[in-house]
Amino acid sequence: MSVSCSGIGVSNGIAIGEAHLLQRGRPDIVPRFIETDQISDEVDRFRQAVAGARRQLKAIRDKIAQNTRSDIVAFIDTHLLMLTDEALVEAPISTIREKQYAAEWALQVQRDALVRVFDEMEDDYLRTRKDDVEHVVDQIQKNLTLVDEDDLHHLEGKIIVAQDLTPADTILMRHQGVAAFVTEYGGPMSHTAILARSLGIPAVVGVHEATHNIQDTENLIVDGHQGIVIINAEDATLSQYLEKKDADLQHAESLRRLIDQPAQTIDGHTVQLLANIELPEDIETTPNLKANGVGLYRTEFLYMNRNDVPNEEEHFRAYRQVVNGLGGIPVTIRTLDLGADKQIDGCNDSDTPVCNPALGLRAIRLCLKEPQLFLPQLRAILRASAYGPIRIMIPMLSTLHEVKELRQMVEDVMYSLKRDGIAFDADIPIGGMIEIPAAALAAESFARELDFLSIGTNDLIQYTLAIDRVDDEVNYLFDPLHPSVLRLIQMVIDAGRNNNIPVSMCGEMAGDPRYIPLLLGMGLQEFSMQPGALLEAKHIFRNINAGELAERVTPLMQQLDTPETAEKLLQISALTS
Repeated sequence: MSVSCSGIGVSNGIAIGEAHLLQRGRPDIVPRFIETDQISDEVDRFRQAVAGARRQLKAIRDKIAQNTRSDIVAFIDTHLLMLTDEALVEAPISTIREKQYAAEWALQVQRDALVRVFDEMEDDYLRTRKDDVEHVVDQIQKNLTLVDEDDLHHLEGKIIVAQDLTPADTILMRHQGVAAFVTEYGGPMSHTAILARSLGIPAVVGVHEATHNIQDTENLIVDGHQGIVIINAEDATLSQYLEKKDADLQHAESLRRLIDQPAQTIDGHTVQLLANIELPEDIETTPNLKANGVGLYRTEFLYMNRNDVPNEEEHFRAYRQVVNGLGGIPVTIRTLDLGADKQIDGCNDSDTPVCNPALGLRAIRLCLKEPQLFLPQLRAILRASAYGPIRIMIPMLSTLHEVKELRQMVEDVMYSLKRDGIAFDADIPIGGMIEIPAAALAAESFARELDFLSIGTNDLIQYTLAIDRVDDEVNYLFDPLHPSVLRLIQMVIDAGRNNNIPVSMCGEMAGDPRYIPLLLGMGLQEFSMQPGALLEAKHIFRNINAGELAERVTPLMQQLDTPETAEKLLQISALTS
């Protein structure tokens, strides 16, 4: 009998094949103490487990082909680097010596402490980076508990079904010719999702109870477009998906032919296509896809997995590398968007009964309160602007006072650089991310004070609807087409038009084919998305009429509260099919 399971489609494509259940549960760690005379041996046992994990990851890295993209290899390199990090290596050893915990328990306690820090981060991308900690800890624990690894060979054409996958698993399986992934955990920004997109492997995550509902060797269809997994499909369904798979292959080939074509609509309207990039290694893809620029360059990676903060030279080297690698196209650098460590660490010590980092001291609020943290980054960005076009983007703006303080700091840094004879772009554009409802409501005022605006839909939707989209219990409420969300987006677009400044969108909504025609009809001119989505977006733009879209969307935006409007808004995407 055919059975269908739903999850989150995180990597487009269709795969058909046999299921291979990856039995890889986490070791069951329970509190255990050791005797004083066992401490030395326990420390040695922990060090050997770490060394074993390092050897295992290096062995996987050695299997990766030389021509593999650097952003894929970077996942393994990150985990290898973490296996030398004091927070993961030395802290458990101190716990073993001071509290006489067994190695497994000492590591688990440290893991829990690190995960709490990541969980309290508001930025979705950074919060899901706790996966790095989980995967590295699991690798060490398996060596401590002597858990056998499932065989990852002879998997060509198979569809992997697992609770979760590590980057090492995912890369190794790709080289084994795995057809697709299905996991119980994960979201759009999990490691499995990011790597699946980079490697071009169809994937559906968040399929609850997948390892219980799917049997080994059962025939599966994985639809990465719709987030559907079909078990033992009937012949008619199988035939339909075989046709869809063939159509996907033809479509992918047609997209590659669009690289040198402009993002221009049927009626001659040109759209700016920008890329979101995370790490310096991502810069290779963007110019090759002929993007018009980088609409969001996150800088938080410089602060991760370390006990100190990056200095000006570290910032400068990273930004100059990006500017040089982009070959002259502009890059928008988002300034620090982390919360204050002292707030996270000191939360439980406070007399305040509730401590919500999402609404606390973070992003521009933290930067303005602690200029010694922010000024090195500002100086580095300005110095790097002498090497190519850069824009500064400020996250989490909520008041005009923040803009004025920020501009004063920039002027002070410029004066200092000029006095020291250091080159910089004196006309560097400064813009703000509109990701708080209050900022969207005040968009006209911000547009008069800034050089550009960028709509961060991920946070804007979460704050507007009061839901956490990575929380399985409430993420079904995450609705980009909610009338309130669309009204706020329209306010920002209109404010940019009224004040003659560019408005871009850098949230996931900008790269989602379901919403691109609607956003263009609303008047959005700049779309910033993951590099892998650029060609699909270009295909959409080249097959729609911007004028007709505006005529259809405008009256719908005036009647958002009618029950039929949401369906009509989604139907607009049918213009591209």
